Amino acid sequence: MFMHNKNLMYTVRVAEPDPKLASLMLEQFGGPQGELAAALRYFTQGLSDEDPGRKDMLIDIATEELSHLEIIGSIVAMLTKGVKGKLAEGAEEVTDLYADIAKGNGSHTLALLYGGGPALTNSAGQLWTGGYIDSIGEPTADLRSNIAAESRAKIIYERLINITPDPGVKDALTFLMTREIAHQKMFEKALYSIDNNFPPGKLPGNPEYTDKYYNMSQGDGDARGPWNQGEQWEFVNVTPDQAPVSGGDGNPSVRLAAEEMKAVNEAAKRTMSRTDVNPVTGADLGAGPGSGKMTPVK
Repeated sequence: MFMHNKNLMYTVRVAEPDPKLASLMLEQFGGPQGELAAALRYFTQGLSDEDPGRKDMLIDIATEELSHLEIIGSIVAMLTKGVKGKLAEGAEEVTDLYADIAKGNGSHTLALLYGGGPALTNSAGQLWTGGYIDSIGEPTADLRSNIAAESRAKIIYERLINITPDPGVKDALTFLMTREIAHQKMFEKALYSIDNNFPPGKLPGNPEYTDKYYNMSQGDGDARGPWNQGEQWEFVNVTPDQAPVSGGDGNPSVRLAAEEMKAVNEAAKRTMSRTDVNPVTGADLGAGPGSGKMTPVK
C-alpha cells in the first residue's frame, strides 16, 4: 500500500518561467536515465528478489525515485506555468504567444501537445518506453546495471546543472544528483555483500578462456594496461591467418538428414549466381555523371 505525502521530498523554488529549460528537464522525467525508469527498474527487481534485505532496499529506493519524479515534474510544471495559462486562454497576441512557446529545444511541443505539463518523453520528444528497464532477474547482474544507471543519471544531472541559470532549480538538481551518489553506494554494498558475486550468475567460465586478452586490432595504437598485462592475463596477438581459438577450420557445420540435405542443395543450385556473365543492370541503364565505371549498354 502506498501513501502520498503532499509535500515534496525537497523544496523547489523556481525563480521564473522558462519553457526552454523545462523541455530540457524532461530528460530526467521521461528519458532513459530518468526517475520513472529508475523507479520501475527497482520496483520490478524488488518484487521478485528473494533476499529480504535487498527487497527492502530496492523498494525503498524505488519509492524515493518516484518522489524524485514528482520533484522533476513539479519543476517542469513551474517552468511552464506562465505559458500554460496564456496558451489555454489565448491571453496574448498571436505573435507574442508564438514567441513565448517557440523558444527552442522542443518547448513548443511541450506547450502544444502537453499543455505545458510534464510529459513522459525525453528532452528530444522521444516517448518513454519500457525498453528502458533492463533488469534480467539475477541480482549479481542487476545490481551492476543499477550502479551504472545511477552513474549515468548523475552525469545527466551534472549537465543539467551546468546549463541551468535558475539558482532554485540548480539547488534542487544538486539534491537529486547527490541522491544518485548515495544510491550507487547502496547498490555497491548490496552487490559486494553477496559471496562469489563475480562472474554474474551461477555457471563458471571455461578456464581456457577466462584469462586471455585477444588483441584483435591491427596497426598503430595498441596499448597495454592492467586490463591486458600482468600475471592475470595472457596476451594473444591475433594475426590475419589466426586459426580459430577452439581449433578446427572455423567453418560452421550442422548435421542434416539426407532429405534435408537434398533440399538445401537444390535450393543452392537454383539460386546460384553465375560468374561467367556481366549483366546490364538498372543502374547501368540510368547511369549519369558521378556514377563511376559502369557496364557498357549495347
